[in-house]
Amino acid sequence: MSKKQTQHSEHLPKKEFIFQKKNYLFMFIGIAFIVLGFILMSGGGSDDPNVFNPEIYSFRRIRLAPTLVLIGLGIEVYAILLNPHKKKK
Repeated sequence: MSKKQTQHSEHLPKKEFIFQKKNYLFMFIGIAFIVLGFILMSGGGSDDPNVFNPEIYSFRRIRLAPTLVLIGLGIEVYAILLNPHKKKK
């Protein structure tokens, strides 16, 4: 019985993960960019609804934070499409 199992297991393809360490590293970097962008986007509101706070239109909330989120999403796409099994010539 053990001979059948060993012969059968020799013909099975070796199972391995789709993503490697490099993919996960880029994924975590992308997530860090996205989280940082959302943190920078938060705040700027006013305690009193009758008082306008122009801080909501600051450079940090309008330009920097959304740019970081988009860069993070781009890094995530790159991390998914990255092929660590590609042979270098």
